Amino acid sequence: MSNSLPAKFHGAILAAILFLMAVAPFASSQNTDNVLRIGYQKYGTLVLLKARGSLEKRLAPLQVEVTWTEFPAGPQLLEGLNVGSIDFGTVGEAPPIFAQAAGADLVYVGNEPAASAAEAILVPKDSPIKTVAELKGKKVVLNKGSNVHYLLVKLLEKAGVQYNDIDTVFLTPADARAAFERGSVDAWAIWEPFLAAAQRQTGARVLADGNGVVSNHQFFLAARPFALKRADVVAIVLEEVAAVDQWAKTNHKQAAAALQPQIGLDQATLELALSRGGYGVTPVSDAVLAEQQRIADAFYNLKLIPKHINIRDATLRGTLTGTQAKR
Repeated sequence: MSNSLPAKFHGAILAAILFLMAVAPFASSQNTDNVLRIGYQKYGTLVLLKARGSLEKRLAPLQVEVTWTEFPAGPQLLEGLNVGSIDFGTVGEAPPIFAQAAGADLVYVGNEPAASAAEAILVPKDSPIKTVAELKGKKVVLNKGSNVHYLLVKLLEKAGVQYNDIDTVFLTPADARAAFERGSVDAWAIWEPFLAAAQRQTGARVLADGNGVVSNHQFFLAARPFALKRADVVAIVLEEVAAVDQWAKTNHKQAAAALQPQIGLDQATLELALSRGGYGVTPVSDAVLAEQQRIADAFYNLKLIPKHINIRDATLRGTLTGTQAKR
């Protein structure tokens, strides 16, 4: 795998790294944490990074050990971050919003570009349901607080269906697929690679995906205390994620082969999933933060989260500004 990055891309990552280093002086100098605990899901850039082993090599001179913990989905991963069992992880759009509303002390440190087609609502191949509007009164299964939660909200809105007019069933991806195959639910809102696997293995039909409706950004987040104490480590992680991302963007076959032993899906399914991904790591821009705020506001209006939140409170910029104000 090549570590070379386009100049423009490298500049974006460098900007993120310089910012992380700028906030480091405001952190406590007494704690030199020498373990980086990463939470990952069954699929994605962090799985490739884990398989590659390059992060461990980069952090060895700093005497920082890396440990990896797998989670079934984003909400569970961020709960792990909230209770202090991990320091860093990656999730979709909705989980950080639910976690922030629940009081998690997390910060956005980077994101991948939009991948709208990498999440969808599926129906069984022989389902009579042809449009999202026909989901009214039907059972839709999803992982509560995951990226597809917002996809469902927006697709229903577009179809003129009230969120409360459907029967939502909240299950993790594995249990959701079982319910979907049993016929216990009418539709399944799901993301990659579960999406590609269901299409290829069960013949499930895409009722609608995120194209033209949602962005579906993938975010990299850290526990705020760790991001402040070890800004150097977070910067290195982002560099290594960026290198893997750029390689995977143009090497789907090789990336699928690297993922296969990690997650147990066949090559063709993984190539299909990878073809719908977003590649390239950048700092979280004002535009992306504004989009996250719109999602948070929508969830609050639907009473899916208990209070209104300000997304910018979950950034290191807010930390730096607040710290300076107290000096």
